[in-house]
Amino acid sequence: MTSNTKIILGMLAAAAAGAAIGILLAPEKGSELRRKIKNGIDEVMEDVAELLAVGKEEMKNMYAGAKEEFEQELER
Repeated sequence: MTSNTKIILGMLAAAAAGAAIGILLAPEKGSELRRKIKNGIDEVMEDVAELLAVGKEEMKNMYAGAKEEFEQELER
């Protein structure tokens, strides 16, 4: 995992934790609170899914590059 990926994951986790604390401390009706929590979780899950897709693409690129280098070494 690259340092950029770790930073992004840390930022997502901190944002999710901050949002959850803010929602839980706000004085609201239970139904409104549950709706906000559900929306917040949905947003975090979308961000995580996007991050995983980016990571998957990065791994494919790394594999292709390593395979190409390996084949070049075999030709030498």
